[in-house]
Amino acid sequence: MKITSQEDFWGGVMFIAFGALAIFIAQDYPFGTAARMGPGYFPTWIGIILVILGLMIAATGFKDKGQGIGRWPWKAMVLLSIAFIFFGWAIDHVGFVLAVFIMVTLASAAGREYRWKEAIIVAIALIIGSWALFIKGLELPFPLFWWR
Repeated sequence: MKITSQEDFWGGVMFIAFGALAIFIAQDYPFGTAARMGPGYFPTWIGIILVILGLMIAATGFKDKGQGIGRWPWKAMVLLSIAFIFFGWAIDHVGFVLAVFIMVTLASAAGREYRWKEAIIVAIALIIGSWALFIKGLELPFPLFWWR
């Protein structure tokens, strides 16, 4: 058997690995039943679904002809990592609005077709939507601005 689509095969292996890890970690929690779910119920089923999807995706790596795995997108990986790490720090230090705005603009810059006007519009929309969902809807105690 020969792997003909590297991206499908390794993508499937990644799904299998994450699913197996979820199942392994969930074993430390009570499973429960469908009627009375324990804390291990949901992660176990998500892990099982990930493993099944991973097997299906990896199997296509043996039958479909892929394009091959190209260069690593270093710029995107670095900018996305910085954006998420910054958000984790900034949410408490500069406030929700500025943290989301900077995270979205940094993450947008990771794309190949970065347009700063579109990034600003998306950032504003995500600030409003996130504020409505997390601060108003779920009543999470995030400070909106650094002076508050």
